[in-house]
Amino acid sequence: MSLSDDISEIKEKYQVFKDSKRLLDLTRGRPSPEQLDLSDNLETIMKGDFIQDKIDTRNYGLLEGLPSARKLAGWVLNSDPENIFVNGTSSLTLLGHYLLSMIFHGDRHLAWKDLDKVSFLCPVPGYDRHFAMLEKLGIKMIPIPLMGDGPDLDSIENLLETDETIKGMICVPKHSNPTGEIFSKEKIEALASINRDGFKIIFDNAYAVHDFNDSKKLPDIEKIFIDKNSHDSLVMLGSTSKISLAGSGLAFISLSPINMEHFADYFSKFSLGSDKVNQARHVRMFDSQKALIEHMQKLSNIIKPKFDLVQEKLNELPTGLAKWTKPTGGYFVSFDSLTGNASKIHKLCEEAGLKLTPLGATFPYGKDLENKNIRLAPTQIELDELLDAMDLFCICVLLAEEI
Repeated sequence: MSLSDDISEIKEKYQVFKDSKRLLDLTRGRPSPEQLDLSDNLETIMKGDFIQDKIDTRNYGLLEGLPSARKLAGWVLNSDPENIFVNGTSSLTLLGHYLLSMIFHGDRHLAWKDLDKVSFLCPVPGYDRHFAMLEKLGIKMIPIPLMGDGPDLDSIENLLETDETIKGMICVPKHSNPTGEIFSKEKIEALASINRDGFKIIFDNAYAVHDFNDSKKLPDIEKIFIDKNSHDSLVMLGSTSKISLAGSGLAFISLSPINMEHFADYFSKFSLGSDKVNQARHVRMFDSQKALIEHMQKLSNIIKPKFDLVQEKLNELPTGLAKWTKPTGGYFVSFDSLTGNASKIHKLCEEAGLKLTPLGATFPYGKDLENKNIRLAPTQIELDELLDAMDLFCICVLLAEEI
């Protein structure tokens, strides 16, 4: 397809897609079957031996997880294993429990339920499931812009000076969902320097090790916060959901010793122990940091060609018609049309069989006031289908200018 074609030819190509009644999907950042196949040996790796770390993994106990599983999580989050709590398969579930613990019990400070209002800073574009969770819990969301290397510090400073209800911030510090940016050391140090009692900075580090070959290194978040004497402000989460099996991985949260004490006390009322069998499976598969790195390289070899294809097709668009991110890892590309065009593009894609993330999903309350952002998620779709999906998407971008 040549995007230099005149509009009548572009309309004809759009009609061909529409008449084909094919269904294409770029909605969510799910692993492809090829990625999941790399973890098939988890099924047989135990071989009837359930003793790990001299512990019978089949029994109750170890709410905080196996020592070796906490070590594995430490490799992912670059965190001291002593500060890590491994339990369950979903970091979103752990996040929800952490927020509930703060709402109903607090830590050394007043429980949030006893406050008139609780607000969170939300860098945008951001992760729709974070926003959905905060909204469900009644936490007010305040959008602040991302700058390419993290959030706008001036906006944060101004808001903190004028709004006492702000109790935290939630974001993805590496290969951010959906922009793909990596927070700079300067930004992380500034966040660690925020001096407000009970303020929590929640880093959902879901893509901590999901790098392409040219990816920058994320600064050592835990060390920075400890050096700034603000470890109690830091909450980090991660999982192996996009490393091993999306539905059967390991989830973990990293907390300061004081925060860990409060959270473990809360969580112990809901569980008698962690799934140590699944933890042992993962520990045996990733029995060294080298094994983890080699596995992530295999994943990169599968994922990166899809991102390259997305960039190749978007680069065919006429200059000035749109902007988009060029991530060096992670799962998403953030696309900004001309102001007001996102809804037009979305409708055209939908009518021709291409499903996209719902409009406004990357903003709190689903409100993209400029009506321009679209998140593209190319990981699950097969490469040949991705080619068609991006051809159709680009056609819709061009046609949106004619509506």
